[in-house]
Amino acid sequence: MPNPLDPLYVNTIRFLSVDMVQKANSGHPGLPLGAAPMAYVLWTRWLRYNPHNPAWVNRDRFVLSAGHGSALLYSLLHLSGYAISLDDIRQFRQWGSRAPGHPERGHTPGVETTTGPLGQGMANAVGMAIAEAQLAARYNRPDHAVVDHHTYALVSDGDLMEGVASEAASLAGHLGLGKLCCLYDDNSVTLAGGTDITFSENRARRFEAYGWHTVVVTDGNDLAAIDAALHAARAETARPSLILVRSHIGYGSPEQDSFKAHGSPLGVDNVRKTKLKLGWPLEPDFLIPEPALAHFREAVARGAHDEAAWNERIEAYAKAFPELCAELQGRLRGELPPGWDADIPVFKADAKGLASRDASGKVMNAIAPRLQALSGGSADLDPSTKTALKGLGDFNPPPAQGEDQQGSDGGGWSHAGRNLHFGVREHAMGAIVNGLAAHGGFIPYGSTFLIFSDYMRPAIRLAALMGLHVVHVFTHDSLALGEDGPTHQPVEQLASLRAIPGLIVIRPADANETAVAWRVAVETRDHPVLLVLSRQDLPTLDRSRYAAADGLRRGAYVLSDAADGKSELILLASGSEVSLILAAAERLQAQGIAVRCVSMPSWELFEALPQAERDAVLPPAVGARLAVELGVAQGWDRYIGTRGDMLGVERFGASAPAEVLLREYGFTVDQVCARAKALLQPAAASIR
Repeated sequence: MPNPLDPLYVNTIRFLSVDMVQKANSGHPGLPLGAAPMAYVLWTRWLRYNPHNPAWVNRDRFVLSAGHGSALLYSLLHLSGYAISLDDIRQFRQWGSRAPGHPERGHTPGVETTTGPLGQGMANAVGMAIAEAQLAARYNRPDHAVVDHHTYALVSDGDLMEGVASEAASLAGHLGLGKLCCLYDDNSVTLAGGTDITFSENRARRFEAYGWHTVVVTDGNDLAAIDAALHAARAETARPSLILVRSHIGYGSPEQDSFKAHGSPLGVDNVRKTKLKLGWPLEPDFLIPEPALAHFREAVARGAHDEAAWNERIEAYAKAFPELCAELQGRLRGELPPGWDADIPVFKADAKGLASRDASGKVMNAIAPRLQALSGGSADLDPSTKTALKGLGDFNPPPAQGEDQQGSDGGGWSHAGRNLHFGVREHAMGAIVNGLAAHGGFIPYGSTFLIFSDYMRPAIRLAALMGLHVVHVFTHDSLALGEDGPTHQPVEQLASLRAIPGLIVIRPADANETAVAWRVAVETRDHPVLLVLSRQDLPTLDRSRYAAADGLRRGAYVLSDAADGKSELILLASGSEVSLILAAAERLQAQGIAVRCVSMPSWELFEALPQAERDAVLPPAVGARLAVELGVAQGWDRYIGTRGDMLGVERFGASAPAEVLLREYGFTVDQVCARAKALLQPAAASIR
């Protein structure tokens, strides 16, 4: 039944948000004014959450994909009883406030994921829905539905314009994610103008074509219609739902339906006019009427009740299925099961060796049976990236009779499958694995060629910003991939990725370094890890002759050294070039030059060491240093110093066999030796 106080409750959200933006003199008031009714209905009637325990594992997830409307979310969090104070609200967008400009996971209680770049949040929500579906399929049993929650996102016109959202929506429809619901704030306005000049397709039909259930609400202030639409979305279990709510940006303000209400404060005079029009007191600012606060704070008791009921279910589940329950709870706590790494292979020395992508595939399939949290896939490249988890099922709806199952990894099609087939959707893959990690219970991975990391950079950056435990497996890491040519040969990508704060990039030199890299990737917390792997075979180093591969954990380590440990020259390399510097060192040592070879798979791990330990690997007294890497030199200056040199690639590649490219680009023993010896000439040293 309609509540006569509903307009008061909705306006409380609106004007808490408007005052927030106005005091900061910065922000986006238009979305909160228009979207407050749909947010109110969702948060007070449908969303299950516990404000006093934001991490309750069976809560519904809410993602404000339209992160510019953050004032709306902060108003809801404060009113509902989360640990975000009125002082935080008053300090919106200011230093130290829990109400930053865009929602940030880990900074504000109740914020599930960091949103800002449009479309990313919607794709994160798809990942969260996949997470719920896979956990439910593995752990739920008849009469024991311990994983049973929904994922909601509030999305804008801008979200639906971005390609990442299109990719994610297409995949979500294919996968039949029936517990995903997006509320579309259909206000026909973006920051720079009306959508008529850019965005004219029928969005409802577009999403129906994706395989979504759609509902249109023609009046964004019609609470009953919004409620009915959410009821219909909850009743639809085979398809994700899009609720298109025709709202008015800047509702009630003089700038209603104008792009001017999108990204700028209303201004003191227009705030006054808006309050007068909607019947809101002019004073005081940040008014929260007592009836409204009491109504919203009912969420505290409601959330405690819901969590207590779930606790009873999990206790009964633990008695009925103790091993499954222990596994589930361990995953949700982010724990690694005992012996998860017991089957990781040790690779024998082999001059021919194998590609690090092949070694990675062997390691993944060795750990996956013991590590249920490991789940992911590739952007239509798992035969090339070697990332399929063989026999562990495909996350897909059960196949129809006669349906083409090419590319299946074995183990059947169901929501319990651990292989995610993203299709040719790198943008969405990056954001979806972020959603899996943000949901909890997963060590998710995505995979493609290193060159296509350019498509994924926004999601990789956000994973680093959030400190998410995500693994990316990027193969075909250099010019040595060969004939595909410069469009597919990465040159600047390593430097670009190393520039992202908080991202751990690892480029292993051989199969055993690759095995250690996977240990690091699994054990790491609060950072995404990116493995950069070769297409071509790499010699498996003889570890009785060279230092143990476990040195990778330190980021850089001494592989070989002068007989007395007193080197006059240091050769540094990562990945496939390590075997090249070792071959060059042999020749140089035969000529009486004392050489130290350093494998440097991860700058980030190396930089985390104390200075004294870094100096032990790269002694400051040894200025003659040559770095060798199939990429741009940018960044290597910090390790080679003022007297050092870099053999790199400062131009795009070419189409030719790998051995021809390496010769033409100077990656030969002869060239390494020549560049190294030049560093030992007194004249060259003085110039440098």
